[in-house]
Amino acid sequence: MPRASSKIAKIRTTPYDVAEHLRTPEEMAAYLDAWLDEAPEDAAGIAKALGDIARAKGMSQVAKDAGLSRESLYRALSGDGNPSFATVLKVARALGVKLHAEAA
Repeated sequence: MPRASSKIAKIRTTPYDVAEHLRTPEEMAAYLDAWLDEAPEDAAGIAKALGDIARAKGMSQVAKDAGLSRESLYRALSGDGNPSFATVLKVARALGVKLHAEAA
């Protein structure tokens, strides 16, 4: 009867980064819209979603287009950030996405 090998294959994993999969403006808008639909009260999650989109587009360019420093943009759009509504509007404009309202 053959012996089982004592060597265990090592599995390498890498963290999933949604920013690597947001390629088109439509995908970016759909991602943000999903956050707004699924977790409308999760301000930190929505800010992080904006950060994911900003990283996909290039944080330096988004910061420049929004009139913010790259560091302050990273801070505001991290999971721990708490951006002002004015910052959210500047970032949305720089990202080329629109926020909209509809009756609940």
